[in-house]
Amino acid sequence: MVIVAGVVALVAVAAGCAAVDDPAAEPSPPPSGLSAGGIEGAVWVANEGGHSLSVIDAATSTVVTTVEGIEGPHNVQVGPAGDRVYAVSGHTGMVAALDASTYRLANAAPAGAGPSHVVLTPDGQKTYVTNYDAGSVSVYRADLAPSGVISVGGGPHGLRPSPDGTTLVVANLKAGTVDLIDARTDTKVAAVPVDGPVVQVAVSPDSRYAFASVSTPPSVVKIDLRARVVAGRTEVPAAPAQVYLTPDGRSLLSADQGSKEKPGTALSVIDTATMTTAGSIATGSGPHGVVIDPTGQRAWVTNVYDATVSVIDLPTRATVATIDVGKQPNGISFATRPPAPGAARMTVVIPTPSAASSGHGEHGGHG
Repeated sequence: MVIVAGVVALVAVAAGCAAVDDPAAEPSPPPSGLSAGGIEGAVWVANEGGHSLSVIDAATSTVVTTVEGIEGPHNVQVGPAGDRVYAVSGHTGMVAALDASTYRLANAAPAGAGPSHVVLTPDGQKTYVTNYDAGSVSVYRADLAPSGVISVGGGPHGLRPSPDGTTLVVANLKAGTVDLIDARTDTKVAAVPVDGPVVQVAVSPDSRYAFASVSTPPSVVKIDLRARVVAGRTEVPAAPAQVYLTPDGRSLLSADQGSKEKPGTALSVIDTATMTTAGSIATGSGPHGVVIDPTGQRAWVTNVYDATVSVIDLPTRATVATIDVGKQPNGISFATRPPAPGAARMTVVIPTPSAASSGHGEHGGHG
């Protein structure tokens, strides 16, 4: 699919979303070089090419279990309460919710064509899924009960809610805009042009600003959500995928994935007040997804081209562990509760959607 004429980097980064029939990696042995004082919690990884989710014990940096059966999971999101984990199946056009304590399917529902990302409102009362091919956002209430569809046009990809719960900020990759949805009425209220294919967003703790990764030219933009204008921009070395803010909102991590032919190998650290690069942190090949724990001590990064997750100690900006996961790891999410015990491999069965709701397109493989 041609997104924008001449956008070479956008197509190059598409490797993170390609369908590859390769099983997930076996659970990794304990890594060497892990610093003392690991963070308690669980890290969930969507292995898009491996058709699985890896569940990592954050304290030990080991894979506890691999959940198979979700075809082409591009994105994964832990719910606010930590008892449910949501994942999109790009190959079947479904969104699924797993019970975090049993790793079994809790609920599933059809999405639109080309589902990309899933998020929940801060209160956990609503779930949203971007549908890249359909140019829409699906809305669900509790237990994934369908509640409506918001038409945004273009090709919506990444999205995140504002912490105050009033606004859903959507990275419209195909349109080159950051779309704003009123989460109280579920209506689109604005589209802010960012001059390039926008991949994913992050929202400041005070809900005042959004930050968006733009693949071409490789950059991160700052958007004033009140004025609905671009308020700053900084270049990064390679086409970025996901972005994630530190808990205090002062720094932003940009996963600069690059392309398969010329992969990035680092995170950019951006000062959000000045929108200047404050340094970089080495990762694996093709850093794609990134998440930070609530204490701001650790970050985890999926490396799409070498099927690993880098564990980053943020105070020292050093990689303290590298964990083998499944093929083409993309989305990643953190839960404060430790992972439940489980078998090394578990399987869930996702219901087959109707022909009208299924579908998956090549949407760039970002964020």
